Amino acid sequence: MDHVTRIVIIGGGPGGYEAALVAAQLGAQVTVVEEDGPGGACVLTDCVPSKTLIATSVRKQALLDAASVGVHFTGGSDGDVGRPGVDMPLVNKRVKELAQAQSGDVAARLAAEGVEVVKAKGRLVDPQVVRAGDRTIRADVVIIATGATPRVIPGCDPDGERILTWRQLYDLNELPEQLIVVGSGVTGAEFAGAYQSLGSEVTLVSSRDRMMPNEDADAAEVLEAVYRRRGMDVLGRSRAASVKRTEHGVVVTLEDGRTAEGTHCLMTVGMVPNTAGMGLADHGVKLDRNGFVVVDKVSRTSAPGVYAAGDCTGVLMLASVAAMQGRIAVWHALGEAVQPIRLATVASNIFTDPEIAAVGVSQRQIEAGEIEANVVKLPLATNARAKMQGFNDGFVKLFCRPNTGIVLGGVIVAPRASELILAVSVAVYHRLTVDQLAHTFAVYPSLSGSVTEAARRLMSPLTAGI
Repeated sequence: MDHVTRIVIIGGGPGGYEAALVAAQLGAQVTVVEEDGPGGACVLTDCVPSKTLIATSVRKQALLDAASVGVHFTGGSDGDVGRPGVDMPLVNKRVKELAQAQSGDVAARLAAEGVEVVKAKGRLVDPQVVRAGDRTIRADVVIIATGATPRVIPGCDPDGERILTWRQLYDLNELPEQLIVVGSGVTGAEFAGAYQSLGSEVTLVSSRDRMMPNEDADAAEVLEAVYRRRGMDVLGRSRAASVKRTEHGVVVTLEDGRTAEGTHCLMTVGMVPNTAGMGLADHGVKLDRNGFVVVDKVSRTSAPGVYAAGDCTGVLMLASVAAMQGRIAVWHALGEAVQPIRLATVASNIFTDPEIAAVGVSQRQIEAGEIEANVVKLPLATNARAKMQGFNDGFVKLFCRPNTGIVLGGVIVAPRASELILAVSVAVYHRLTVDQLAHTFAVYPSLSGSVTEAARRLMSPLTAGI
């Protein structure tokens, strides 16, 4: 009888369950050790719940903006037709139920593929031995996919009532009246925009000159302008020193001595890897100075037979990247043909309103002289479909090589940019030229038409008239 490879995966998020599915389909015996439930924090507390909440906020904002396209509310008394409201307990109930349902779908899929799931905290006791609760499981291959946890700043400790991490938001019984969001990265920007649209009075505390300092500057500028227009107070160059409870809310003290008061404070100041107390370093798994597992491009750690995937590695902390890292780990471990992960082809999206999607090289790299590229940026307001739907904020930006016209990347700021970026992502991955993209039919009218229009603006003179 041929040897059956036994794989133990610590962590049931995208990096873990996607690895498990691939391994099972390739004939391995697979055990997933997951403390919280199938899908892990991504499904249960982070990505799925947050995007569900954001979807509700986008619907609410559409109602608030409906007057711009001629829709208004009728039927009120004494001339007051009212405004759309939010039932926060119902919203949060839906968020949590949807997360549990998605976790159930992951569990059903794992069961259908014959994957064993052990509800326990996993620990490495040898490079090929995992301790899961009271069980000891031997393995030929171990994959670490334990994710990460919201970072806590000393002096700003969450209490789950007034001072919160995003994992505690969905237990609130009411909409925060005055929400102070500390941290203006992707997570902070998403939640600040969502609660502003839901009806909170939001103050966003940013330690840098602008919100989302690591993202495309043009995109961040558009979003900040939208947020300010909707009434958000964005405090730039303002680093929080402490957050304290008051009788009726919170007070945030900034390092320059200023204060901001509100009813609630949401801390969004980064993530720390879930690698402490797992015995990793004791058994040859190298960690960096921040505790992230060091991996190569095929997800190998420094310990033979031990791989890692997902947020615990600190490699582009996206669910799609975690899933690909997990699949690559399995393919490599089982001797399948495998291509190292190509981070330059990873598409990302910020689920604000409007959304911000990007893939490939960045404007910053081009301006720094690291990459030579031609650039075109088309305002969304010139797109016929955008005009019809009343979308005025956003753009489509495309980058290509000057001589060959190969598409290097792009940025899209628009409603559903997460869907629109696929065309640019395909072009980047397959090294298509702007000429090829320009000759692809787009529906008219459509927002995607701006992608092909941007490509036409970048076409070479020899083919521009075809």
